[in-house]
Parts: sequence; structure tokens; C-alpha cells
Amino acid sequence: MAKLIVDGSEVEVDDHLTLLQACEEAGAEIPRFCFHDRLSIAGNCRMCLVEVVGSPKPVASCAMGVRDLRPGKDGTPPQVNTRTPFVKKAREGVMEFLLINHPLDCPICDQGGECDLQDQAMAYGVSGSRFHENKRAVEDKYIGPLVKTIMTRCIHCTRCVRFTTEVAGVSDLGAIGRGEDMEITTYLEHAMGSELQGNVIDLCPVGALTSRPYAFKARPWELSKTESVDVMDAVGSAIRVDCRGREVMRVMPRLNEAVNEEWISDKTRFIWDGLRTQRLDRPYVKKGGRLTPASWSEAFAAIAEKAAATAPEKTAAIGGDLASTEELFALKSLMDAMGVVSVDSRQDGTKLDPTLGRASYLFNSTIEGIEDCDALLIVGSNPRYEASVLNARIRKRWRLAPLSVGVIGERSDLTYDYAYLGAGPDTLSEIVNGSHSFAEVLKSAERPMILIGQGALTRADGAAVLSLAAKAAKAVGAVKDGWNGFSVLHTAAGRVGGLDVGCVPGEGGRDVAGILEGAESGALDLVFLLGADEIDTRRLGDAFVVYIGTHGDIGAHRADVILPSAAYTEKPGTWVNTEGRPQRTNRAAFPPGEAREDWAVLRALSPHLGHQLPFDSLAALRAAMIEAHPHLGDVNHIEPADPAAVDRLAELGGETDSAPFVSAVHDFYLTNPIARASAVMAECSALARERTTVEAAE
Repeated sequence: MAKLIVDGSEVEVDDHLTLLQACEEAGAEIPRFCFHDRLSIAGNCRMCLVEVVGSPKPVASCAMGVRDLRPGKDGTPPQVNTRTPFVKKAREGVMEFLLINHPLDCPICDQGGECDLQDQAMAYGVSGSRFHENKRAVEDKYIGPLVKTIMTRCIHCTRCVRFTTEVAGVSDLGAIGRGEDMEITTYLEHAMGSELQGNVIDLCPVGALTSRPYAFKARPWELSKTESVDVMDAVGSAIRVDCRGREVMRVMPRLNEAVNEEWISDKTRFIWDGLRTQRLDRPYVKKGGRLTPASWSEAFAAIAEKAAATAPEKTAAIGGDLASTEELFALKSLMDAMGVVSVDSRQDGTKLDPTLGRASYLFNSTIEGIEDCDALLIVGSNPRYEASVLNARIRKRWRLAPLSVGVIGERSDLTYDYAYLGAGPDTLSEIVNGSHSFAEVLKSAERPMILIGQGALTRADGAAVLSLAAKAAKAVGAVKDGWNGFSVLHTAAGRVGGLDVGCVPGEGGRDVAGILEGAESGALDLVFLLGADEIDTRRLGDAFVVYIGTHGDIGAHRADVILPSAAYTEKPGTWVNTEGRPQRTNRAAFPPGEAREDWAVLRALSPHLGHQLPFDSLAALRAAMIEAHPHLGDVNHIEPADPAAVDRLAELGGETDSAPFVSAVHDFYLTNPIARASAVMAECSALARERTTVEAAE
């Protein structure tokens, strides 16, 4: 700790802080453009100037550390002033220089109302300028379909350059030229290739980098802002949904240090145009081989007629990846009441069994715990595409201090260095028996972590692979007092919630593979799909399919009856992320047309099936769910899972296939119905495929 006198008040701060951070801890406001807590220090803008008593010149507080200061001649603590006329004049001069070339086009700038330059010019600038020369003009650059550039506004703070290099790990942006000819650009004016590139929009303190899809769509003060949670992957990033009327206009990140810090993936940020296209807004019933519009009562009557003629053992239900925990609980409750045991929320066929205990399917180390591990083994996963924000956390840990990373599975660019160990279960077996050199790396680590992806678990031998991974965790000491490094990375937002509420087959029931096989063979006559679009619907045979969902996607194309439901921005709900953290979304907009919330659709359908569900409101449904599963009521808190589940998992054993692991995500931008309905995501997907083709050719 060190003592400082800031604006006449003595404070004690950590000596590793910068002067800017120390002044802010003392309550002083320090303007800045280039400084950011999560990026390296550049010292470009000089807006954070302060007066250090004894220094002949103003000091850039972001670039000077507290430990660099010297006490006064009489031994008094160093003195820093932030509000003297000396500082005021220095900042006014800096602002005057910054505005020499700025176009001052605030009325037509999409950053208007959320612009740091605008705010600080009002607070720390002067009313006029002494410079009357022609302003510099810079040609706009094309850097992809997501980020729009108006580089004449750029003040060269280099936040965007540092973010892409340090956090995203893809050096898309850099500076060319010198002096007044300096420009920020992609070197060959190619589209940016990072899955996190949209975060530079938030980082840019001026209007040089803005959202291309959102450009000229709305002004910030027109929008209603709703705090919510992302469901594009299983990370559960904190987001803010901005709407104008019934229409979602943009998605922004919220701060959550334990999950996503302040970053979100591009799929999370730019998915919003898919929320209003190809939407299901009324019920449909198939007549004469064609889906025709129908009323709710007609749709319910058609389902009831089929259900009355179908035995429970010939009925099945599949829960989708974007279903909230309440909806999966309601689906399971309805099927239980009907006597149906073939119910499964593991749409991709992952071999995870909740009866073994929560530690067998959670990311037990927690996302924040990644920063504590000192050796990492990735099995059957590509975190860059399966959980981009989590991958950035791994890169952050890799940059902070030496981190040994080993990969078993596909070779891919993970934005950090790793040792490629092998392609399949045989290499994992070598880790278990200690014959592989990386086993010693894990054993010598204080907190080793084994990350198991869905690419290893959705195979036919997924259960055996999971058991083998548990054996590896025990063999290398990844599970011990105070640390559980056995971590399963999910790709579906609704998966952990579905496992928590037991939305899996009952005794004698069929899993997803069994349901598809049964429908194809004629053993099943009635199948309910709750937003289940990632299955091979061609295998549903002649079964009568009831689809409850949001978009005219794969499941709706095969359905005999369609019941329209609400998207994640249009309903409140509970989602449990990959680490087992329950989080809740809030309604930001209303669903289109006659669409209703999924749980309400199931509740309205239940009396027609002869088994009325015992709740009439979301509050009653949530109360029943929490009564059955109390940990789901503790929002934003992770209930530690009993590590004994890993022991039980290791004991299962089983035969593994030597086939290589393949990542569960083949196209990052098109993983769910909302994404496939998005024109922006389609353009990004096409660019990604083109980039892959070019790289392969080279």
C-alpha cells in the first residue's frame, strides 16, 4: 500500500495501481480516451493529464504508476492535483488538439448521445478553436459486414487495435502511416475475422467504429432498455436488449465479471434481425399435405384427437436448445402426467446423465476459475466457436502467466498456443495411464483443468469417453479439496437447465436417438418438439409431429401442427449456464401475432389432453420448479456440485471408438433458428466459408 495526497485529501491505495486508478479511488474524476481497464496502456490521447507536485509538466496519469512517485522534500506523501487551473488548461489544450481534425458531424453520427468525445468536450473543452486550417479527411475502410467505419472521426486512441490483438487474439486491425497520415485499418482492407469483433464498437470513444446493421436505425434515447441474458451459447453472457416499440433494435453487453466481463460474441450482438424474420405468428394445421392457418382451438383439437388415439408408449417429446428451464419443467410435467417416459432435452444426443450428480455435467471450475488454473487439457472441443467469450477468458489466463494447454481433437486456431496431443480417445487413454508426456504436465500443476466439449460426448461412445475423461481428471489430480477441474463445456443454453429438472428419459424411455429410430420404424406415432430444430427431421417417418417454436425452421417444415411461441427476448425465464449458474431473462418485447410464451402454450394444451397442468401463471410454475429443485431459485449463484459425481462417472467405464473427435459447432454463425433467420449471420457465414477456402488453398 502507498499513501497519496489527492486534491488535498490523503488516501491509501495499492502501489501497483496507475495514478489514474488511484485518483479515481480517491473520488476524483479523470477523463480518458485511450485508457481501458482491460487493455494494455498506450498513453496516446493525453486527456488524463494531472498535476504531480514537483513535476514541471502535466503528467499522463494512465501511464504513471503510484510506485513511480516520490515523496515530498519533508517526507510527506506525493501530492496529485486534478482540478487546478494548471490541469484545466492542459486538458483544454489536449481537447483542442483532438478536435483539430474531427468533423463535428454529431447530428448524423450513430454514436450521438453515447459519445465520450462529445461528453468530455462539453466537460473539459473550450467553446471555440484557434485552428482554422482544413480538416484531414480519411477514406472509409471496409472491414466486414458488422463494423462500419468513418475513420475521419478517429482520434487514434488504438483501443480497437489493442482489443483485437490482446483480447480477441486475432490481429485484424493495425496502424499504417505516420503523423497526420496515420490510419487505423485492416492491412489489406479485408473483413475482420474475429468472433468478438463487435466489441470494438463499444470500445471506440468516438463514432469512427459503429454498428453497420444498426446504422441509421434509431437514436439511443428512442430505445427502451431491458437487462437480459444471452442464449446463443451456454456461457450466459449478461446483455441489454434495446427495443423501439415491439422491435428489437440492438443487443449490448452488460458487465458481469464472473461470466463475460464486458464482452459478448458477434452472434450475440448481431442476432437481432433474425428475431423478426421467418417468425411463426399463428397456429397451423396440416390438411391435405399442406400447412394451413388455423385457430388455437382447431390446433388443440387436432392434437387432442391424435393423442387420444395414441398410447403413452407410442408418444415422445424432445426439448430444444433454446428452451428455458421453466418450459422444460412444464414439458416434463405434462409428459409425466400423460404417462410418457420418452422425453429428452439432449437434442444433440450428448451422453450426460443427471442421475450421477450435477458435477458430472457442469463446468465445475467455473468460468472465472479459468484464471486460477495452471494447466489445461481440451478434449473434443473448439472453445473459440463453441463459447467465444469463454475462449477469450482462456486467452486472458494464457497472457497473464505461462499456461500449458493441450488439445485432443481437431487442430484449430484457438488464439493461444497449445500442444496438439492427438485426435481421439486413444490419446485420452494415454493421459489416464500416464504414458503421455502431457500427463506429467497436468500432474505437476497445482490446479489442472480438463475441459470436455460436446464433440466428445455426442458420439455413440460418448458415455465411455466422458467416463474416461473423469478417470483422467482423477489421475492427474484435477479433482481435490478446494478445486474441481473437471469441466464440461456445453453449447446449448437450455441444456444444463434441462438436466437439472430431469428432462431426460424415464425408466424404459427412449433418448433422442431412440425417438428418431422409433418414429422412423413406426414404433412412435406422436412426437412433440419444443423448439427442437437441430435433429434430422427426415427420420420422423410418418409420426404425427407437434412443433412448438418461434421460426419457420427445420422443425416447422416437418410439423403436422405448429403452435407459435415467444423468442428469448419476448419472455421472462430462467436459464442455467454451463457452470450451473441460474440466471433470468426479462421480457424486452412482445411476440408477434398470436404467438405466446411456451409454458403458456403447454398449459393451454394440457386440458385438451386430459391432464391439466397445476399452474396458471409463470410465478406458480416457477414456484413449483423451485420447490422440486431449490437451487434454481438462487439466481446468479452457483451451487457447488458434489465432486463424488466425478468418482461415480469414472467407475462407469465402457468401450471407446478410436475415431477422432469433431467439434460440435461446424458453422459458428448458424447454430439455431434465430441465427439461420438472420441476414447478417448469413453474410458472416459466407465470409467465414470464403476465408476458410482461401486459407486451405494457400
